[in-house]
Amino acid sequence: MGEKVFDRSNALYVKTVPRKGRGVFANIAFKTGDVIDRAPTWGFDHAAAKLLDRTGVLEYYFVRHENNKTEPPTGYIVFGLSSLMNHSANPNAQRVWADRESGTWVSIVAIQDIAVDEEITHRYINVSAYPHSVKFID
Repeated sequence: MGEKVFDRSNALYVKTVPRKGRGVFANIAFKTGDVIDRAPTWGFDHAAAKLLDRTGVLEYYFVRHENNKTEPPTGYIVFGLSSLMNHSANPNAQRVWADRESGTWVSIVAIQDIAVDEEITHRYINVSAYPHSVKFID
């Protein structure tokens, strides 16, 4: 339970959080505005999301609401540690999306100072899509 698995930069580590599963923690201090993690993504449409929602992948993909609210949200698999970051109603980080020629990328940016060994959390915007058996703990 006390095992820590570090990323390549040793800035982050993953460990098990009681009642939450895996979580991402700071191994270095981050200041407000610092980029904590940046990762490429694989985007999929609403039809694919309906299929993925019936699997365990639901708990690991992100929903991105665009300015055009008439379109259904697009889902993204994120290939980085941010896919393991837990939800919080009072997060210390947020997602910042960037569309590039190489595809869509997501950065996790500190929205407050984060201390060494503090869990890094962000707000899930698709909480209502989760099964009722999933209980979110802050």
